[in-house]
Amino acid sequence: MARYLYINHPFQLESGRVLPSVTAAYHTFGTLNAARDNVIWICHALTANSDCQDWWPGLVGPGCTIDPGKYFIVCVNMLGSSYGSTSPLSHDPEAGRPYGLDFPLVTTKDNARFFSLVANYLGLDRIRLLMGGSMGGQHALEWACTEPDRFDLLCVLATNARHSAWGIAFNESQRMAMRADTTLGTDAPDAGKAGLEAARAIAMLSYRHYRTYVATQSEPEPNKYDDFRASSYQRYQGYKLWKRFAPLCYYALSRGMDSHDVGRGRGSVAKALERISASTLIISIDTDILFPIEEQAVLSRHIPNSRLEVMHSDYGHDGFLTEAVKIGEFLSDFLSDQLRIDATTKRAFTDALTGRKFAVPGSEEV
Repeated sequence: MARYLYINHPFQLESGRVLPSVTAAYHTFGTLNAARDNVIWICHALTANSDCQDWWPGLVGPGCTIDPGKYFIVCVNMLGSSYGSTSPLSHDPEAGRPYGLDFPLVTTKDNARFFSLVANYLGLDRIRLLMGGSMGGQHALEWACTEPDRFDLLCVLATNARHSAWGIAFNESQRMAMRADTTLGTDAPDAGKAGLEAARAIAMLSYRHYRTYVATQSEPEPNKYDDFRASSYQRYQGYKLWKRFAPLCYYALSRGMDSHDVGRGRGSVAKALERISASTLIISIDTDILFPIEEQAVLSRHIPNSRLEVMHSDYGHDGFLTEAVKIGEFLSDFLSDQLRIDATTKRAFTDALTGRKFAVPGSEEV
């Protein structure tokens, strides 16, 4: 069940505008240990929520790689979302009504600062693993650049250091579809429905891959000439999102994604990524057309202690959600390796204090 943190002081955004107060909807799973060093913080993607066990089954949950029996798992709903945190649906005290289309731009940097604020209120000074995919990966990278000393480990999937012109073009196409719906932002019962459904249909083309559609939406009847399965699928995906997500929030979040650039204010993307001190696992998907492999290669090139793994999937960008078993294998290996490194470092430190010689595996004895 979601919990809520009400922060009753102003929160200034990167644009200069101020939210007079903010609400954070969040979930936690598992128990914080006595040493407070078993925290895993998961940043969710565009239309997900803070219940990461629900939308990442097979990766998060009992018996999974991210097991609440071992870790204290935290996921906070991002600002702008329709799942409980401050958003266009929230009351604007100055206007005396919901923000609606007047909701200010919340950038990736703003959400990273928001997560930091929530972590401070929850008393989580140190985070063992910070993890996120897609827009969640963008938030994780920004936060790791902002507070590099807070995180031991970082894992990002299907994401980038700066949102590309290609990604922005997809998002603007969706917003054009939404603005073409004249009910957007009105009090109509189905306000923004048609625009959101069209936007989601556009988005699906970037989330999936040619092979996904051919394998799952091709016609079993070779002589069919109308009412195609792929057409029905697009309409269904639009309707499914409409049933669970507010159009105004979708509009706001897409603008926030476009703002993503870890290099802004830090000299360059390279200089920003070089600030990250956490050991980092980067997972790329070989069929991802929205966040292609070359974007994760940039991350690997500039994050000092990082490794890049390329995962095969026929699901395109959505593979970061659907391939939970494969992701779990990569992550499990990464966590195991880090435990061995931690143990080696601890032994080396102890032996140095006692004056003993110690050979680090892979190095010459000193």
